[in-house]
Amino acid sequence: MSGETALIQMSHISKTFPGVVALDDVQFTLQKGEIHALLGENGAGKSTLIKVLTGVEERDGGTVLLEGKEIFPKTPQEAQDAGISTVYQEVNLCPNLSVAENVYIGREPKKGGRIDWKTINTRSKELLERFDLQIDVTKTLDSYSVAVQQMVAIARAVDISAKVLILDEPTSSLSTLEVQKLFEIMRMLKKQGMGIVFVTHFLDQVYEVSDTITVLRNGGYVGTYATADLPRVQLVAKMIGKEYADLNQRFVNEEAAKTEKETLLSLKDASGAGTIDSISLDVHSGEVLGLSGLLGSGRSEIVRLIFSVDRLSGGEMVLKGEPIHNRSPLGAIRKGFSFCPENRKTEGIIGDLSIRDNIILALQAKRGMFKAISKAEAQKLADEYIEKLEIKTPSADQLIKNLSGGNQQKVILARWLATNPDLLMLDEPTRGIDIGTKAEIQKLVVQLAEQGMAVIFISSEIDEMLRCCDRMVVLRDKKKVAELNGQEISEAAIMHYIAGGAENEPA
Repeated sequence: MSGETALIQMSHISKTFPGVVALDDVQFTLQKGEIHALLGENGAGKSTLIKVLTGVEERDGGTVLLEGKEIFPKTPQEAQDAGISTVYQEVNLCPNLSVAENVYIGREPKKGGRIDWKTINTRSKELLERFDLQIDVTKTLDSYSVAVQQMVAIARAVDISAKVLILDEPTSSLSTLEVQKLFEIMRMLKKQGMGIVFVTHFLDQVYEVSDTITVLRNGGYVGTYATADLPRVQLVAKMIGKEYADLNQRFVNEEAAKTEKETLLSLKDASGAGTIDSISLDVHSGEVLGLSGLLGSGRSEIVRLIFSVDRLSGGEMVLKGEPIHNRSPLGAIRKGFSFCPENRKTEGIIGDLSIRDNIILALQAKRGMFKAISKAEAQKLADEYIEKLEIKTPSADQLIKNLSGGNQQKVILARWLATNPDLLMLDEPTRGIDIGTKAEIQKLVVQLAEQGMAVIFISSEIDEMLRCCDRMVVLRDKKKVAELNGQEISEAAIMHYIAGGAENEPA
């Protein structure tokens, strides 16, 4: 189908933020009556492309055509008025208003100069029944589940005559039955000629419901493919930038791999509400355990559960043979756990504090408020780790926000190493930092394990995982699908399981 007949035609789209090229010559075409999956790992550019299309961000270059006519939406309202509607993972409606009010907010029918509530309620009820949703529309939106709230958001989009529906991670919080119901609605809207952009990390769902796939990587356009013609393993290769045929084997220290290591921590059928599903794994002292999988597979969710950022809803955690019930990150710290989160800017650094104060934070929390760390001890710790980790700064008094990303990451590492942890959990510790600093951090991780520390390592870069990890757990759709040891670990094997291969199939 030609570009002139396309519902949406985005060509040569570019967008730059300070120091970051978010989109570089990206293409995207959506046809009428098509469900089009937009895929890519973190930082691929998916969110930015959607923001450009919906008027949240203004493009720096390129063109956006809607049914052949160029559009320049400067706000989400302008995009909606043009026929482009978005339903986000976090439903962006008003939970304190009724269902009917949410359906008609901003366009309420009036009678005699006043809002016609009877018409609003009647029409809302009729509209939702078209979606096989029979609920009391006079109740507040927050009376209903996330799935129902999403259906209401979709119904509203349809009622305002949307031509394009963007579903951004709509299934993350839904049960299997709710997902199937959503897919029925998507197929119904597709038959009516609506174009649907489907953003998800669940590959099974991509292959179940989409017609077309566009892949972005590192802000660039990789390609657009018919779903039926793109094998899963090739899709994974395109998303992560590695060819399946590239079978570079990792170098394994066979003698070290044969050495039996003490089990520090075990997860036994551990589940978290909406995060992971009945996962069992062991973490050994003196070993780097890699958690591999696509974004949304459950990697981050496991370490957040161990560190008690998220609550354990089923199964158990066993530390050195004894069941534990951490109720808070502070409890986890006192058990000897440490955690460098994925987003260091929002969850790691305290930007307006000095390097010294950032380093002593976790140790002070571990000791408690009545055992204050003296200024002399704090300075000694800061100087020690600035030297040990080669943190580039004029002094420990420097505000951490003024450091480079790599040096900020080193400070967060120093914070946890100062607590002398038994378990160090690193979630994307080298993302967004230069090659030299990456190598330093990777080397440090291996050294810490050699000294007896248990390390859980998460990275989207398979090369990095191969260099650092002794053992690999592969995750898909929030479940453990494989565990690889020693010479079993290779790019080919990891990609095989990520793409949906079974454990008893050859990689």
